[in-house]
Amino acid sequence: MDPKPESHASSLPGMSALDDLPAKGADAVDAVVDFIQAKAVRPLTLATRGIVFGIIVFTATVVTVSLLAITLIRVLTVYIPGNRVWVSDLIVGGLFVIVGFVAWSQRIDRSATPEAGAA
Repeated sequence: MDPKPESHASSLPGMSALDDLPAKGADAVDAVVDFIQAKAVRPLTLATRGIVFGIIVFTATVVTVSLLAITLIRVLTVYIPGNRVWVSDLIVGGLFVIVGFVAWSQRIDRSATPEAGAA
């Protein structure tokens, strides 16, 4: 006895198109997945990476500036005669104020945008 009986359905006309149906379905699903990845997943991945790396860089910058300010205050406190802590605080505070004024002068004024119709 033959365990697999022969199927005569494949010999009918038009059955070769049905044999390609699973391959066509898989290709269609693959095309949809590639489209969704290109239009949604890839931009979201890039945006998420930008946000995460931005947070990491911002945190590292804040920590570095804080530690440098603490180090500068301690070094100035040790090397200023008379052990006057307020002088080192004044110097570091003045540096921060100067950096703030420079940053403020370099800002872009968004309220003074030129109008489209003005000549």
